Amino acid sequence: MELIKYYTGRTATTAASLALIAAVLLLLGAGSELSTGAQQEQPTTPKKFTIMHTNDEHSAVIPHSPALDYTGEAHIDDGTLGGFSRLASAVKEIRSNKKEKGEPVLLLNGGDFLGGSPFGWLAPEGYATELNIMQKIGYDAVVIGNHEYDYGPEVLSDYLLAAGYPEAHVKTTVLASNTKPPGDHPLSKNNLLRSTEIFELENGLTIGTFGLIGRDAVSVTYDTGEIEFKNQEQTAKKYTQQLKKEGVDVIIALTHSGIEEDKKLAAEVEDLDIIVGGHCHTALQEPLRKNETIIVQAGSLLKYLGLLELSYYPDDGEITVRNREKESPFSRETEIQPEREKESPFLIPIDSRFPPDEKVENMVLDYKYKLDELVYEFTGGDFEKVLHPVAHSDFKIAHYPPLQETPAGNFVTDAMYQTTEEVTGEKVDVALQANGVIRKSIIPSRKGPTRGEISLYEIAEACGLGYGFDGYAGFPVVSTYLTGEELQHLLELGVLLQDQFGDTFFLQYSGLRYDYNPNNAVLFTLPVVDQPLPAALFLKNPTVTSIELYTGEEMPQSSADEHFSPLEKGDEKLYHLVTDYYVLSFLPMVGDMLPRLEIIPKDGEGNPVPEEDFHELVVHHDKESEKELKVWEAAARYAASFPEGENDLAVIPEDYREAGNRINKIWTFPLVAWPALALLAAITGAILLIRRRRRRFSHLNQHYQ
Repeated sequence: MELIKYYTGRTATTAASLALIAAVLLLLGAGSELSTGAQQEQPTTPKKFTIMHTNDEHSAVIPHSPALDYTGEAHIDDGTLGGFSRLASAVKEIRSNKKEKGEPVLLLNGGDFLGGSPFGWLAPEGYATELNIMQKIGYDAVVIGNHEYDYGPEVLSDYLLAAGYPEAHVKTTVLASNTKPPGDHPLSKNNLLRSTEIFELENGLTIGTFGLIGRDAVSVTYDTGEIEFKNQEQTAKKYTQQLKKEGVDVIIALTHSGIEEDKKLAAEVEDLDIIVGGHCHTALQEPLRKNETIIVQAGSLLKYLGLLELSYYPDDGEITVRNREKESPFSRETEIQPEREKESPFLIPIDSRFPPDEKVENMVLDYKYKLDELVYEFTGGDFEKVLHPVAHSDFKIAHYPPLQETPAGNFVTDAMYQTTEEVTGEKVDVALQANGVIRKSIIPSRKGPTRGEISLYEIAEACGLGYGFDGYAGFPVVSTYLTGEELQHLLELGVLLQDQFGDTFFLQYSGLRYDYNPNNAVLFTLPVVDQPLPAALFLKNPTVTSIELYTGEEMPQSSADEHFSPLEKGDEKLYHLVTDYYVLSFLPMVGDMLPRLEIIPKDGEGNPVPEEDFHELVVHHDKESEKELKVWEAAARYAASFPEGENDLAVIPEDYREAGNRINKIWTFPLVAWPALALLAAITGAILLIRRRRRRFSHLNQHYQ
C-alpha cells in the first residue's frame, strides 16, 4: 500500500509539474507568436543596389565640344565633356563609395557605343576600340543599337571577335534578344550575341537582363544584311516570363528604342522592373514611370553618367528609387523611416571634376595613334593627325534649330557641291544631305593657344558616319542626274519626310532655294487607323510653291537675287545632283509609295540606273582609284580651301555664321480647307436656294389668297 501510495503521490506531483511546465511553454509560445506577428507588421529590410548607365556614346572616346580644348590634366576646367578616361574615374569613385556601404553596383549600356566620331573608323580596320575600353571600365552588359551596324553586320562580327567574344561575355555581356541572324552568319556561329544574362549580386539579389533594338532604330539602320528583328513586345514578354521562371528578383531591359517606344513596352509587358534606354539621346533628369516600370536614359556622347539608386523589398518584390528620397514619387512610405542618405543626382556630368584614369587614358592614346596613322594614309598626308587644325573661325557652325535650314547644313552641302565639282570636273547643280547624317555643330576651340581653330576631328564628328565600298569609313559621295520635274518631286518628298519622321529626315540643300507650306504635306489623318493621308497621293507638288536654281560660280552660295533662275514646272532638262549613298538608297522607295513623286536616278546620258548598280554612281578621286570621296573628306577639304588668315589657317566665311534663305516656310491657303470651303459653299447655296423658294411660295400663297 505504501509502495502504491508512493508511486501514486510521485505520479501526481509529476503531473502537476508537467502541467505547470506546459502552461509556461504555452505562454512562451503565445508570446513568440505575438512577437512574430509584430515583426510581420514591420517592413522587411530592403536590399539596396545601384545601376550606373550610359547610352549613345557614338565612339566619343575623348572629351569633346571641342576636342582641341581637352588638356588631359586633372581638375582643370577646360570646358570639355565626356571621354572614357574621365568616365572610368567616375565609375571607380562611385563603386568605391558603394562598396564601403556594402551595396552592389551594375554598369549598363543602352546601345550605339559605336559610330559617330572618327574613332569609329577603326572598326573596319580590325580594332574594337570602344568595347575593349568599356570592358576595362567594367561594363556588365551592353545592347546592340543601330549604329553598331554602320559598317555592316560582317564588320560587327569581326569587331566582336576582336573584343574577345564569345569568351568576353564573362566581362561584358553583349545582348541582342530580338536580333536573329541566319544560322550560318558569323554572329550566330560564333555565339557573339546573347539573349539574356543573370547577375548574382553580393547581397544575394539576382538581376535578369535582356536587350532590344527598337522599331525606329531598325528603320534607320544602315546595313543589316539578312538579319531579322523580332517584335519587341513579344520578345520582351518571352524573356521576362523566362527570367521570372528562373527565379530572378529584378528584371531589366536594355533597349535601344527611344522614350516613346520604351513607354509602350512598359505599358504592355508585365513584371518588367527597369528599362535602361537609348536611341533618342534624351537626358532624363528624373526617371519616368509607366505602370510599375522605371525608365531611365542618360543623353549621349558620355556627357552624363546615369545613376539609379534602388531598394528591393523581398516581401512583395517592390522596387523604390532612393536618389532623392524626400521628393521622389517612387519612394516607399513606411512607418519606420530608414536613415536618410545624401541626395544623389540621376545624371552626373562627366567633366573636369573627374581626372583621367591613367590605365584607360593610356588605352585611349594608343587608339588615337592608330587613328592618326589611318587619317594620314587615307588623305595621302594632306591631314597628318585627327586633331590636325583645318580652319579658323570665331563662331561655331550650328546644326540647329531642328526642322529648319541650318549653317551646318549649308556648309556640308556646299562642301559636297564644290568638292565634287573639283574631283569630277563636272558642273554640279544641286547637293543635298539629311540632318540625320549631320550629327552636330562644328565648334572651334574656345580657349588657349588653339582658340578659334577647327580640327579635322570636329568636322568629321559632324558628318563622318557610314562606310564605303572601298573598305574605308564614311559615306561615299554619289553623283547622279534628275530631271527638273524630279527635283521638284525631291523637294516635295523632303517636306513629307520631315512632317512624318521629324528632323532626322529634314533635307538640307546647296544650289537652290525654295518656298514651301509644310501644312499642305498631309490632307488629314484617317480616323481609326490613325494614318496620315499625304497630299502627294492626289496632287503633284502640293507644298512647294517656288524653286530657284543657283546660277553663281562660287561657294558659299550667294543670296543675291541675280544669281538665281526659276525652275519651271514640268522641266525635263537633266540636272546634276550630288548626295551620299545612304540618302540615294531611299529614293527608289518613293515611287513605290507615292507614284506621283517617282524619282529615277540616271547617268549623265539620261539612262536610268537600277538600284543594284547604284555603286557605279559613287565618286572616286580618279578613274583608276578605288578610293572614294567621303562626305567628311569633302567637308574637311572645303574648310581648308578658303583664303588664309593671320595664323596661316583658312578662315571660315561669315556666310556660315547664320542660316541663309535657302529653305523658306510660307503660309498659303491650306489644301485641307478647300474641301471644307467647297462644302460650306454648297451648304450656303442650298440655304439660299431654300430661302428663295420659301419666299416665292409665300408670294404665291399671298397672291392666291
